[in-house]
Amino acid sequence: MVKAIIVTIFIAFILQSFVFSASIVEGESMEPTLESGNRIIFNKLIYLISEPKRGDVVIIEQGDKNYVKRVIGLPEETLEVRNHVIYIDNQPLEENFIPEQYVNRTANYGPVSIPADSYFVMGDNRGLSKDSRNGLGFIHKKNIIGRSEVIIYPFHDWARTK
Repeated sequence: MVKAIIVTIFIAFILQSFVFSASIVEGESMEPTLESGNRIIFNKLIYLISEPKRGDVVIIEQGDKNYVKRVIGLPEETLEVRNHVIYIDNQPLEENFIPEQYVNRTANYGPVSIPADSYFVMGDNRGLSKDSRNGLGFIHKKNIIGRSEVIIYPFHDWARTK
């Protein structure tokens, strides 16, 4: 029995340290996808074996603070916002992950060229988000520490964060 408990604790430690971790969302920048106070599980392993994809909700480490944002622009793309529409390499981005009222809060920006080793991120609540447009800048892959997978609390919000 003691051996089973020790093995269980060891496995839980490994999973928390290297595969999955929990985080608490602070602020309104990811509404309506995530609300302040939501507790999420994020996958720490995924970007060791694959690259972030457009639309992924990621956890970003900047100094001693973590941010939750959505990947919008990928390395070596040109991004611009005109009349509430995001253009990637002069092609409009279909934003089916947030309601139109949030898309309409996206102010004009750019054009900017995203460096080869970086990503452009935005919060879903475009009018209230500190993101690549206004403070976070381009996000280097090494600063993306995981992908948000599921809301675990409050229980009535249980859902995938895609």
